[in-house]
Amino acid sequence: MFRPKRPPRIRGLSINKLIPNILTLLALCAGLTAIRFAVHGMWKEAVISTVLAAILDGLDGRVARLLQGTSKFGAELDSLSDFVSFGVAPAMVLYFWTMQGAGGFGWALVLLFSVCCALRLARFNTMLGEPDLPPYAYNFFTGVPAPAAAGLVLMPLVFTIQFGGGFFDQPAVVAVFLMGVSFLMVSKIPTFSFKKVRVPHRWVLPILLIIGLAAAFLVTEPWLTLSGLGTLYLGMIPFSLRSFRRLKAQAEAAAPVPAPGETASPSA
Repeated sequence: MFRPKRPPRIRGLSINKLIPNILTLLALCAGLTAIRFAVHGMWKEAVISTVLAAILDGLDGRVARLLQGTSKFGAELDSLSDFVSFGVAPAMVLYFWTMQGAGGFGWALVLLFSVCCALRLARFNTMLGEPDLPPYAYNFFTGVPAPAAAGLVLMPLVFTIQFGGGFFDQPAVVAVFLMGVSFLMVSKIPTFSFKKVRVPHRWVLPILLIIGLAAAFLVTEPWLTLSGLGTLYLGMIPFSLRSFRRLKAQAEAAAPVPAPGETASPSA
């Protein structure tokens, strides 16, 4: 008797393939939890949840590459998680904190931040299939990445926790941060990514000591440390722009000049 051939069974995934996705889901849960804390007026916990989401988001991609667990599903999940954790959650935290006092104007700025985050992530996803970047561009992001933008836009709340209210908790001040960070996300301003930075051997130990010291301050003086890190990141943006332009100019100067009668390639 003829029996129909069974379709091949789908092989199970190894734990190495699941760990990055688990980290992404934990980041998503942390971002959603920040909204819950904001609803209940627990502002410190909301900031901590956002910071935790950023840490987990920074780990999932690197863990995926180390464990050879990268996949298209993981990339799409990471993008959706980033939008919720760094596009929606910080905006809602700020809205519940002070921007709801600005009425419709405050809600419009909150929407602006979320929309700009979605546009940035969409632009990033469309760039994944493009040809390789020039060598000088590997150490730069185009615009401010979503996790960093979430940290920057929450700086008024962090400053208020550290230094007290009276200025940074004003809707007008928060509005400036919302508009400024929204612009930085969708802009083409190059910012340091530190992905391809090679640390000289003599600097390895000092950098490890600095990181350990920063971690100690983050535990003992978290809000002062976060304030300093956010200010430092903002201060680095002009230097990243100058460094990118310098490297680009050097690359263009070193490029071979076509001989007379030759035409440039279509990709030039």
